Amino acid sequence: MQNIPDVKLGLVAVSRDCFPIELSKKRRQNVIAECKKQNVPVIEIETIIENERDVLKALDELKQKEINALALYLGNFGPEGPTTLLAQKFNGPVMITAAAEDTGKDLINGRGDAYCGLLSASYNLGLRRLNPHIPEYPVGDASDITKMLAEFIPVARVVIGVRNLKIISFGPRPFDFLTCHAPIQPLFDLGVEIMENSELDLLDIVQAEKGNPEIKKIAEEMAGELKKGNTYPDLIEKLAQYELALEKFMNANLGASSYGAFANKCWPAFEKYFGHVPCYLNSRLAARGVPVACEADIYGALSEYMAICATEMPPAILDINNTVPKDMYEENKNIIGNYSLNDLWMGFHCGNTSAGCLVQPVMQYQLIMHRLMEPGKDPNITRGTLEGQIKSGPISIFRIQSTSDAQVRAYVANGEVLNINPKSFGSIGVFAINEMGRFYRHVLIEKRFPHHTAVAFKHSSKTLFDASKMLGVKEIFFNYPKGVYYPSENPF
Repeated sequence: MQNIPDVKLGLVAVSRDCFPIELSKKRRQNVIAECKKQNVPVIEIETIIENERDVLKALDELKQKEINALALYLGNFGPEGPTTLLAQKFNGPVMITAAAEDTGKDLINGRGDAYCGLLSASYNLGLRRLNPHIPEYPVGDASDITKMLAEFIPVARVVIGVRNLKIISFGPRPFDFLTCHAPIQPLFDLGVEIMENSELDLLDIVQAEKGNPEIKKIAEEMAGELKKGNTYPDLIEKLAQYELALEKFMNANLGASSYGAFANKCWPAFEKYFGHVPCYLNSRLAARGVPVACEADIYGALSEYMAICATEMPPAILDINNTVPKDMYEENKNIIGNYSLNDLWMGFHCGNTSAGCLVQPVMQYQLIMHRLMEPGKDPNITRGTLEGQIKSGPISIFRIQSTSDAQVRAYVANGEVLNINPKSFGSIGVFAINEMGRFYRHVLIEKRFPHHTAVAFKHSSKTLFDASKMLGVKEIFFNYPKGVYYPSENPF
């Protein structure tokens, strides 16, 4: 997967000077040995932190080893000042954990009191206004700590990615479609750069690639990917020209940022001037780690990018679109199992989902746009979607969004795509999330989230929840289980 950070996680042990430093060293070595056993890529940092001089020494070692994410490990009680100073000085995401006691046979010289030391460190973290990742239960033996480190790596990848991301947008939103519009101030608060351009800029960069020999090469790739689904071979080179222009523009305009994403307007004028819809191109770029959110949805692009970093898999951006009819529900009870009708919904978009996420993907035309732009005619300028049933399997839905008064919030939920024929058009599937009906009413509607959601094609809610917290998101919503009421929910 391109366009995402390569996390190099370093493990630094700390030791309070009135405790044996050998205890921290031994426990750190045990963790590293377990990481190797479990194939968790963690780099051992030899410097053990006892005082401020050790902090400076450790920072040098971290720089030499090109560490971009840090795990602080209390092998014993630890010195709260130097420990948190290192967290403050390190330029990257930080996790803090503590060692459990090893054995009941050695609780005099072998007792580390890291359980207590983490409480002490937490106060100093607050004094420094730091927001490190702290696992739900952050104390454990080498095996437990290894699991925590493994879970932190994708969290760190999301945080590093967001803080080094530039979102490039083309075009404003249509007047009657403001649903995904939001202030950009929170993007800067998160560390995201934004570069807004006009549709004329987009037209200009696409036209500039006319005749580029790279176009034929990309068109051949497309034909190879689509195979029998290449229903419009005469359109392929035009689509390839558009894809080439977007990639070249991103690479030329990342500037101080390391990673890129797009949020592009795709109707109503787009089709007339470009001669196609951009959906298939959006799907191809997403498959390479460069999300292209539809309809100039800037926060949708950010949500997709976070999903990519969390999963290292292509995401999708879909409308939380329509209900599942009762007769379809009854016909598929053997597949649906214990889900209620209100747990189900259809995720849909015109045709932007990557080919690897669809059952028998086929290039088609955008039916809704065709009604508007080419009524009674054969499809022409509305061609270029990638359509098919979305493959069944686990998913998470995720959205990070600014409110109209520039407060950032998010939601996340795990679910699955069911192996049910949606009997409709576009990139579409039947989705199931426990208690979706209540979540829809008391989070999505009540908290004014837009209709677009980012879809991660594996369960990644834990990672996205923790990463959002690290990025400073104060409100993160999720689907409450049955019997737990939302604050505004009528219990009767």
